[in-house]
Amino acid sequence: MQNKSGAVDHLKTHQKYPATKAELLKECDGLSDFSDEDKEWFAAHLAQENYESAEDVMKDLGLEEAQE
Repeated sequence: MQNKSGAVDHLKTHQKYPATKAELLKECDGLSDFSDEDKEWFAAHLAQENYESAEDVMKDLGLEEAQE
């Protein structure tokens, strides 16, 4: 994933929880600021069917909050 900081920001500030994998993928597909490669990576790496928080998604994806 190239836009890690954008993904973390989106997961923490724009996504509503709890969320299903299907809801996360639907939201991701609608984001024009993410490349097709990032969208494919996101879809391929979501392992659970349900997520309670952004932190749960980030942990599953191996994403850490950007340290810029």
